[in-house]
Amino acid sequence: MRDAESVRAAKSSEPAEGDGAGRPSWLKKLGPGLITGAADDDPSGIATYSQAGAQFGFNLLWTILFTYPLMVGIQAISARIGRVSGHGLATNIRRHYPGWLLVAIVGLLLTANTINIAADLSAMADALRLIAGGPSALYALGFGLLSTLLQVFVPYRRYVRVLKWLTLALFAYVATVFVVRIDWHSVAAHTLLPAWSATPAYLTATVAVFGTTISPYLFFWQASQEVEELLADRRARPLIDAPAQAPAHLRRIRMDTCIGMGISNLVAFFIMLTTAVTLGAHGMSHIRTSADAAAALRPIAGEFAFLLFSAGIIGTGLLSIPVLAGASAYAMAGAFGWNNSLGRKPSEAKAFYAVIVVSTLIGIGFGRLPLDPIQALFWSAVINGVISVPIMALMMSMAARQDIMGRFAIGGRLKLLGWLATGAMALAVLCMLAARF
Repeated sequence: MRDAESVRAAKSSEPAEGDGAGRPSWLKKLGPGLITGAADDDPSGIATYSQAGAQFGFNLLWTILFTYPLMVGIQAISARIGRVSGHGLATNIRRHYPGWLLVAIVGLLLTANTINIAADLSAMADALRLIAGGPSALYALGFGLLSTLLQVFVPYRRYVRVLKWLTLALFAYVATVFVVRIDWHSVAAHTLLPAWSATPAYLTATVAVFGTTISPYLFFWQASQEVEELLADRRARPLIDAPAQAPAHLRRIRMDTCIGMGISNLVAFFIMLTTAVTLGAHGMSHIRTSADAAAALRPIAGEFAFLLFSAGIIGTGLLSIPVLAGASAYAMAGAFGWNNSLGRKPSEAKAFYAVIVVSTLIGIGFGRLPLDPIQALFWSAVINGVISVPIMALMMSMAARQDIMGRFAIGGRLKLLGWLATGAMALAVLCMLAARF
């Protein structure tokens, strides 16, 4: 397996890029955190934020502000684990924790990711059908195959640049806000001084936002992308073996994660805000999918807002499908010790790429079943919420262990923030289960 051991053997101790002369610009340093944050606003997430805005108006805007530091903390920890140890999360779990725990977590992660892929492909197909007409089943197949072919046949460095450009699709939701009228004073008041409610519907919506914002597949993806960045730079080594490289890379991780999660939460805020001032204000409080939200915007906010919202669904879907399928592949490869890297050719990592292909194809097929989309999203959120708590607790354990992290074991504010995120997610899961069952 091409992981930390082979990296140590193959690479020199020459300082990594960013430690010496010719430092790259801050824009070029953005990567794993930016893509991870952008992928969080997938079509399924858009449906959740749209429903929250349509049903509760401005009253859930505070959740976006509240979850931002928690999301930054836990994603920074996952990235740090990958860069310091030279391994993804699944590999570290396999090497240091009981096998039954690894099997349970990876199995649930695969289930949740496949459901998410199905929901996202269906939403993308419905959005294109709204714009251009035609058969949504064919569009879903086309989007799934396009995503799979890009991941399998486009070299990692080139593919990462494609994903970075796709993050621009998120700004369709920022632009949408400026074609509708908004009372910004009321927005600020509800964001900073939330009107809390103890009703089951409000609690369920709050937990749904939490579960959509802090998702396990994002942990696996960002940690693995740090390993990919490590493998792609011939001068770089795991920080546990090359502490001199740490200052530049830990600064980059902090900046990348803060910006990536900031964009993610900003876009989520604007989606919720747009649907609150349009759909919610007109009594359209029941949104089943992101495509429903786009269609409902047309008669209220106009053709331009509708097109922006619909195009954003397609663009974010093209970004999120590879992240979901890739996270599944990294988890499986780490669990079973397979060769894994998007920088490898398919012939060099057959099982890894097979997981990407099969999970996407299952998602295509699953999305064609006559299932209630809200129920599919709910059970995906339940699984994500439930497994996020032990995964986050495991990540906190890993990040504090010196046999995994060496001198870079976390402490202080980052450790506090990580445990606050874990505790908040655990509380959210308990509230969700109490509200639903």
